Amino acid sequence: MALDQSFVGRSYPPTEPYEVGREKIREFAEAIGDPHPAYVDPEAAKALGHPDVIAPPTFVFAITFKAAGQVIADPQLGLDYSRVVHGDQRFTYRRPVRAGDRLTVTSTIEGVKSLAGNDILDIRGEVHDGTGEHVVTAWTKLVSRAAEEV
Repeated sequence: MALDQSFVGRSYPPTEPYEVGREKIREFAEAIGDPHPAYVDPEAAKALGHPDVIAPPTFVFAITFKAAGQVIADPQLGLDYSRVVHGDQRFTYRRPVRAGDRLTVTSTIEGVKSLAGNDILDIRGEVHDGTGEHVVTAWTKLVSRAAEEV
């Protein structure tokens, strides 16, 4: 069954704050194999003009995808998550994510369409810090594959 087009524009409540820790940043940078010193060394980050270590650009995915869970779990939307694959991801930054940030995410459905029997869901996540400053916008594309006919 196709997803309901009337959900385009629907926003979900902001998430609880996620506190970004130096160790989480270090672990993430290590996991993706990025040795940039600004991710692990506060002095290297300060030399680049940052108040503390910064996170690799894709670090915020874990936070925004968890927030998108509100959309995914919305029973009125009717998304069959067992058929979903991740289609695309992109970010637009105002500033880097920094250790000590307390980030919240507000998710909005930007698009719902059907293509060749597949449902395509576009979710925008607006990420703000504890002062309300906009940090990054993340777009996630999910594809719910068409059910195979037997």
